[in-house]
Amino acid sequence: MSLALYGHSFSSYTQKVLIALYENGTPFELRGIGPETPQHSAEWLRRWPLRKFPLLVDGERNVVETSIIIEYLQLVHPGPVRLIPSDPMAALDVRFLDRFFDLHVMSAVQHAVGGALTGDPAKRQDGLAFATEKLELAYHWLEGHLSERTWAAGAEFTLADCAAAPSLFYADWTHRIAETFPMLRAYRARLLARPSFARAVEEARWFRPNFPLGAPERD
Repeated sequence: MSLALYGHSFSSYTQKVLIALYENGTPFELRGIGPETPQHSAEWLRRWPLRKFPLLVDGERNVVETSIIIEYLQLVHPGPVRLIPSDPMAALDVRFLDRFFDLHVMSAVQHAVGGALTGDPAKRQDGLAFATEKLELAYHWLEGHLSERTWAAGAEFTLADCAAAPSLFYADWTHRIAETFPMLRAYRARLLARPSFARAVEEARWFRPNFPLGAPERD
């Protein structure tokens, strides 16, 4: 049985795994979750009732949580691009940065999106205010961290960049990265130009009107 990924192409966490799959040209089937594919939703919930995606299915094995999925792919379905370094200390740095983007960038975006989805103007404003504060802190730290780095952990594209790409993509839509952060703006541009992420972005373009904070006319 070939690999199957249950998720949604507009989901940041689905995109994180798609980047890893595209980087290595790993064959898989994307089983989109939505009202038009109830059979996929039913199978996804049968396999993972905690209602979180993406979910990777490899034969009878169900693999969840994006960072674990990407590490599993490297162990079981390796390709030419090694997304987690073999050196333990270098791998630790990559894993830290992966968590940074998930917990300190994407989490803030999700808070703002959640507030907007309530339809309550006060909750929308509170969510944006919270996200703005948290993202400014993250942007400031990243600006210093990225000095003289091509990718998040150094010269090589890694798991950390798989996390960074969709996180910063949606973060900039939520709270614009100011020109006072030139290193971070340039890094986001490099991520958008990376073929694996550019493909994921293009495949999800159809869903942009659904972004509850309003998708800008760029990217």
